[in-house]
Amino acid sequence: MSEPASATAPRAENIRVAGRRLELAPHHCFACGTLNEHGLQLVLHVDGTTCWTELELDRRFEGWEGIAHGGIVSTILDEVMAWSLVDRELWGLTARLNVAFRRPVPVGRRIRAEGSVAEAGRRLVRTTGRVIEPTTGLVFATAEAVYVPAPEERQRELRARYRFRFVPETDPATGGEGTSERPSDQPAAATRR
Repeated sequence: MSEPASATAPRAENIRVAGRRLELAPHHCFACGTLNEHGLQLVLHVDGTTCWTELELDRRFEGWEGIAHGGIVSTILDEVMAWSLVDRELWGLTARLNVAFRRPVPVGRRIRAEGSVAEAGRRLVRTTGRVIEPTTGLVFATAEAVYVPAPEERQRELRARYRFRFVPETDPATGGEGTSERPSDQPAAATRR
């Protein structure tokens, strides 16, 4: 299961610390749903056009002994890349996902997954992602994806269903808050549900 990043964990300089945590209405998504007892239950954070999560995969997500299954790694990357669209007010459907596995992703050790918007067009949004070791920045996997915005009517339905909001977080390095919370009267966005 995922859990919030430790406030005392050392971090590589290129890894964001402060931001906003996404809070969603309860749902069954395998990746981020709190109602799916067999899922990943990712805790997602955003900062501008980047989304990240930190977690420790347990053995139920294992492929070969001691190594996370590639499908699980791909799922995590898809989730953080899709949620990187959130500040663009888009609900995106995954059109293409390409993952490059650089090193085996260990189970039982903390990992960090990050996704960012690389290019946003009217019809397609291109993203990049990576899974890293959070203290050293060692890269386990990288990814690229393309998302297609859902039709506006479907986006309205999803906004009403998932009612997400941003919860400000404190930067342990400075004690200051991350980006402020989005007012509840503004439209929300999410990924493919």
